[in-house]
Amino acid sequence: MKIEVDDSRCRSIGNCALYAPAVFDQNDEDGRVTLLDAMPPVHEHAQVREAASRCPASAIAVHENTSAHDG
Repeated sequence: MKIEVDDSRCRSIGNCALYAPAVFDQNDEDGRVTLLDAMPPVHEHAQVREAASRCPASAIAVHENTSAHDG
């Protein structure tokens, strides 16, 4: 799994940090999403999917079946 965020779409709701705090945080200045781990471990995948599905701005893109070699 590889994750991309578009912080320009982010509306600072915070669902990402709530559902997957090991992978997402919020910027202290404006509350927008901050990506902590673009390629999280398998045990975080369900939480990442939940966070992405609950983002009202669709600012999180989850790319499944991506390995470190896919760059």
